[in-house]
Parts: sequence; C-alpha cells; structure tokens
Amino acid sequence: MAIRIDFTNMMAPGIPGGITEAEWASAAEKFADAHMHVVAEHSAGTLGFLDLPDDQALHGQVTGFVKEVRARTGADRVTDVVVLGIGGSALGPIALRTSLRAPKWNELDDAGRGGWPKLHVLDNVDPVTIEALLARLDPQHALFVVISKSGGTAETMAQYMIIRQWLEHSVGPEGAKRRLVLVTDPQKGALRKIAKAEGITALDIPANVGGRFSVLTPVGLLPAALMGVDTSALLDGAAEVRTRSASKELAKNIAGAYAVLQWLSDTAHGRHIHVLMPYSDPLRDMADWFVQLWAESLGKHRVPGDDGVGPTPFGALGATDQHSKVQLFMEGPMDKTISFIAVEEGGKDIEIPRLHADIPELAYLGGHHLGELLDVERRATAGALARRGRPNLTISIDRVDAHHVGGLMMLLEMATVYAGALYGVDPMNQPGVELGKNFTYAIMGRPDAEQARQEWNLLPKPDPRYSA
Repeated sequence: MAIRIDFTNMMAPGIPGGITEAEWASAAEKFADAHMHVVAEHSAGTLGFLDLPDDQALHGQVTGFVKEVRARTGADRVTDVVVLGIGGSALGPIALRTSLRAPKWNELDDAGRGGWPKLHVLDNVDPVTIEALLARLDPQHALFVVISKSGGTAETMAQYMIIRQWLEHSVGPEGAKRRLVLVTDPQKGALRKIAKAEGITALDIPANVGGRFSVLTPVGLLPAALMGVDTSALLDGAAEVRTRSASKELAKNIAGAYAVLQWLSDTAHGRHIHVLMPYSDPLRDMADWFVQLWAESLGKHRVPGDDGVGPTPFGALGATDQHSKVQLFMEGPMDKTISFIAVEEGGKDIEIPRLHADIPELAYLGGHHLGELLDVERRATAGALARRGRPNLTISIDRVDAHHVGGLMMLLEMATVYAGALYGVDPMNQPGVELGKNFTYAIMGRPDAEQARQEWNLLPKPDPRYSA
C-alpha cells in the first residue's frame, strides 16, 4: 500500500501567504508535545479506535454473524440489509458502500451483486423516506442493523420502534427478532437491555470508541461484510497507516503532517475552511464522513464561555465541483485549504473516440482516456489554485480497495486526534450537540428531561413583529 501527501502547494515562498519553513520547524516542536498528549490519552484508554485493527475478537463477532446470515437460504435468505443510524453510525457505512461496492449497488440485480444483499441506510427520520423504503422491502428477506452506542438516540430508536412493529405484524414476534441485529455498548443502554431480555443478537461498540471514530467496529464492518467487503483488508490497511503515524517526529508521521498543515493554516494564516475534494466517484461519500469527523471533533470551546476554536470542514467532488464550488475556491475569500484525493490506479478506463477531427474543440480529446482527463483536471485545478496563492495539498492512494480505504480512514482519524491536541480541545466529546438533544427529549416528553424543559420554557416566544 502507498498513501502519500504532497504539500508543496501549502508552503511559502511558492505559495504567497503559505506556511514558512520557520513556522514548519516551530510546529514540529509543538507537534512533539501533541504527540506526547495523544500517546498519554491512548495509554489512559480513551482512544480505543487505535486498538481496533488488532481486536480479533471484535472482528470475529462480525465474521461469525455474517457467516450465520449467509447460511440462511430459501424463504429465510437475506436480500436487503437496512442500517438504522445517524451521524457516524450512518456516514461510515455509506462511505464504505460507495467506496468498495460497485456503483449503484442497490440497483444491480442479484447476479450483479454476486449474491450479496443490497444495503440501505436510513440516516434520518423523515417519514417520506422510511415509508417509501418499507413499501419496497419484503420483510421476510430483510435484516435491520440498529446502531446506537447509547441505545437512546432519539432518531434511531424511533426508527427501531417503527421497524419492530412493522416486522412483528409481518413475520410475527419471533420472526422479527431474527431479522434484527443490534450494535451498541457492550454493557449498558436500552438496546443492550433489549438484547439480553429478548435474545436478540447484539454486537459491541467498545466503550472507549466514540461514534465518529467507530467505522472499524461493527458499526462499519458489519454492513461492509454483509455486502462482501474484505473487512480483514480494511483493518490491515488501518494498521499500516497507524504505524506510519506513530512517530513523534513530524517528518515521519503522515497523520501528524496533515494535522499540523491544517492547524497552522487555520491559526496562523486565517484559512478557517478545510475542503476535502476526492477526484474519484467511489470516494465521494468519504468527504461527508470526514466533515462530521473534523467538525464534531474540533469545533469546541476550550473553556466555558470562550469564542471557541476549530476549522469548518467542507466536502467537494472533482471534477464535478470544478463547475460549481471551484469558482469560490479560486476567487472567493482566501480562507480555505483544499485537500485533493488522487487515485493512481483508477481501474477500468474508457478511451475517448477519435471523432470530429475537423472540430479543434473536440479533436484534441480523441485517443485520450477518461481516467487521464480526470487526473489532468485535478492537477490543473491544483496548479491554478497555487498560481492564485490558494494553498492546497494532495493525498494520493494507489487504488480504491479495502486496504487503502481502511488506511485513508485511519489517516484522517489520527489526524483528527493530533489536531485536537494542537487546538487544546478534547476531540472525543461533543458537548455542543447535547443541548439540542436535551431540548428534543423535553419537547417529546422524556421523563428525565425536566431541567431541559425548564430551560426551553425560558426561550423567547415567537413575536409577530419579527415574522415576514
């Protein structure tokens, strides 16, 4: 495997206003402290995602359950897997499906999928979407993966309750249990209680692994394995990048380098928006997964009442967004960095026919290939941005396969915890979303939300003077 970062276009003097050699040298010292902090946190048991590539018992939960599902035949055969989850419980499985299964996976027939199930992800509670999916599913052949570490996520548990009733009406109470698998905390929470009381299969999210860092737990591995993805290769790729991101020396730490580049650009150069722009359709949903990872981990108050810190992540897709967002990147505010993802070996390619030789605007394309055009457009966009003083870097991977995708995800996760140490925030919590959750509980009548209910009642009521 090879994952590389070229950050030439981030550095001065080639990029006016870029990172200077002096800043980079100083940041290397700062990174040594950040590295020490991350090592200490890992030793204290709070960064459990770093241990996932080695957790064979946890991986065995996935492979064992998938083996049992694959053994179901005839009227019991699973043709559709539905993930119920939100946030990291949905974004990870979606990114893995898009990256590692054929395009339009759910539109392929059974032969086109090699006999593996379709994968649907219900990542919201809009009744229009849920009703439409249930209308298309045969409950006899569906398997629902309910993902909530706490077992109390309002959106996911509402989905679960609707699905549970739908299944019981369709295939009976025992049939419903056989068509559910719960992914949750090993010991506590509503889902674990249900699993123990009713004998429903439950797989673990380790207690020290947060939701947005959980893609290499059954949260991501189970949906991936149910589609036939090589989950061992995912874990092997993650392990390799973890090794390459372990050194306290910045020059030898690929995840540390990414973190420092973004942190310096934000704090010293006013580049507060960090764009991730894959030039690969299979990696398009990796950008959304990164947005949650970076935003929810780094956008924090360092002490109560301060202005808060943290960059704003933003997703884009090349070459599609050259015709929309790149205009802003090129001539809008100089407050962004752009991280391209390049794929060296794109797999199958298509030659552009040599047609319309008499039309210069078309003739030059003939004989080239689409993959070549895509890569040339990435290089041209990076060069144009650099020419305008807009900092950018390129993450290159050899190919989009399970090994490299696992490595890319570990790279971005480790960069996130290093960035958290640089910013001085805890990347593992998300206090900013708790108040909204508690207000939801209060409005919906959850009995333990009385304090939030009182706080909600203090908010100003709608004023007709301020309504248009």
